[in-house]
Amino acid sequence: MSAPYAKLPAWVDFGLIPLINLIVAFLVAGLVVLLVGENPIRAAGLLVEGAFGYGEGIGFTLYYATNFIFTGLAVAIAFHCGLFNIGGEGQAYVGGLGVALPCLWFDTILPWYLTFPLVILGSMFFGALWALIPGYLQAKRGSHVVITTIMFNFIASSLMVYLLVDVLKPRGSMSPETRTFEEGGQLPRLDWLLEIFGLNIGGAPFNLSFLLALVASFVVWLIVWRTRLGYEIRTRGFSPSAARYAGMKEARIIIVTMMLSGALAGMMAINPIMGEQYRMQLDFVGGAGFVGIAVALMGRSHPAGIIPAAILFGMLYQGGAEISFEMPQISRDMIVIIQGLVILFAGAMEHMFRPAIASFFIAFGGRSGVPAAPASE
Repeated sequence: MSAPYAKLPAWVDFGLIPLINLIVAFLVAGLVVLLVGENPIRAAGLLVEGAFGYGEGIGFTLYYATNFIFTGLAVAIAFHCGLFNIGGEGQAYVGGLGVALPCLWFDTILPWYLTFPLVILGSMFFGALWALIPGYLQAKRGSHVVITTIMFNFIASSLMVYLLVDVLKPRGSMSPETRTFEEGGQLPRLDWLLEIFGLNIGGAPFNLSFLLALVASFVVWLIVWRTRLGYEIRTRGFSPSAARYAGMKEARIIIVTMMLSGALAGMMAINPIMGEQYRMQLDFVGGAGFVGIAVALMGRSHPAGIIPAAILFGMLYQGGAEISFEMPQISRDMIVIIQGLVILFAGAMEHMFRPAIASFFIAFGGRSGVPAAPASE
């Protein structure tokens, strides 16, 4: 067997390698832009300008990033337990019930700041409930969580179609959506936050759920790295046999981790439902559950990496819309290709450059203080 990778400094593992992967992804994307007859340098400029060049663009970028922070955290906490939860899409979808129902019930009798805690608890409850069954099946029946979470994505989609068409849709309405929430079911925008820097977010739906995402990131860091439960989660993810040998209850760890993951995914629904649309519509998740997988991979499953990775994908969403408007040759499908390249190099091929970088640090180990990894048999 080949020797394992050398232990690299944290700034290399969590900073340099993702940066190199990202640069290569954008270079390849530049070749794709060149093939369709457009200037890749101009396209890159439009991408950055559309995402960060003015207040409204920044507002939209951070709005999209909020969704990806929640789903990235959901995937990451499952990763630490050795679980691949790709059901964030369905968990966020069902979590929308926990947002919509309190808003529908209390928006006329409670102010938003009293409805908001109920919405947080509701979205966490429904998201965790939808992740509980795949977690139970993995822990107690050996059903692989990848398969069950994929299936539950489709079930969630069908369930929400039924609820929005036959249960929650107002009488006389033809659209599969709830009624519009009153003021008590609407989150305030964070225009004041960017106005500190002299920026006007215009019509961007940048709202209070962004701050909630930052708080959730801190809480995930506390749970995973500063609690007994987090230690058990990481132990089980690193070596299930070691966790069992240490007397840890593996089934409980799996179920609790999946519920935490589902709760984080469910909180994603707060941003579009209570923060932008002020009602629940079909397909409000918009693929954020799957983008969360790439965000978690790029962020090395650490909140400090997930936040900038989410902002990067927010930039691709917002800046990509600017490119497709200014450069008609580059369609929205081309932007999806660019996003796919970032996912490819940052996720599936994240170790492509690691052997060369590790060899460099081994060769200069005396100066860098990086020990060479012993060979394994």
